[in-house]
Amino acid sequence: MIDYEKICRKTISVAVEAGHWIKNERATFQKDAVETKGLHDFVSYVDRGSEALIVKELMGIIPDAGFITEEGTVATENKKFRWVIDPLDGTTNFIHGISPFAVSIALMENEAVVVGVVYEVSLDECFYAWKGSQAFLNGTPIAVSTAPTIHDSLVATGFPYYDFSRFPEYLKLLEHLMRNTHGIRRLGSAATDLAYVAAGRFDAFYEYSLNPYDVAAGSIIVQQAGGHVCDFAGGSSYIFGREIVACNALLKDEFTAIVKDHLNTTNR
Repeated sequence: MIDYEKICRKTISVAVEAGHWIKNERATFQKDAVETKGLHDFVSYVDRGSEALIVKELMGIIPDAGFITEEGTVATENKKFRWVIDPLDGTTNFIHGISPFAVSIALMENEAVVVGVVYEVSLDECFYAWKGSQAFLNGTPIAVSTAPTIHDSLVATGFPYYDFSRFPEYLKLLEHLMRNTHGIRRLGSAATDLAYVAAGRFDAFYEYSLNPYDVAAGSIIVQQAGGHVCDFAGGSSYIFGREIVACNALLKDEFTAIVKDHLNTTNR
């Protein structure tokens, strides 16, 4: 039987090693090293170097596992076990020298995430969980907040930066939440947003146009911290469905209904 805890602890070491390398590179990083992958979608040698380091180390943990990676270092998805890696979530923040930016590593067993690690580099904070565990921050158990209603909540989101297909609906939801919550925050790192929901810093989070490597690790950390994760329709297609909602258990019905009312276009 696979030992998820042992794998998680090895994964933590890999994420922290990559994070320390990223932090060292940040000290001398120059913006002329930045390349453009698409509209407002950036990459540099730091993203690629971090991913290469992570992939090499993870191959030693589960030698026959597949990989889903942001920068395409390897692409072997058709496996029972698959690592899902964002080597530098928050690249735009990193480029501009602001926080947060994070390393995000998840392990999927078939279609389920069984290990998740998010290492936020600037604050040296490692959030993690595995199947059947509590969620942790630097070894201390964490839990989602107990905010009972949206009116009591601080909400995080990610602003669209290349996919504006749902922008009018997004703005209407943003206005609703601005009027009816403690406020909205946009950090620029979905992995960190999810980790902060797990730690009770944010009460809820939503975003669209996301990839598996943005959300896989954070999703299990939220769930093991007692939170709820779903897609905009309230279903389970949040890893590959390019949209996610995460919140504490008390907000599940209210918050998911609000997001569904504004942004679920499945049946429209």
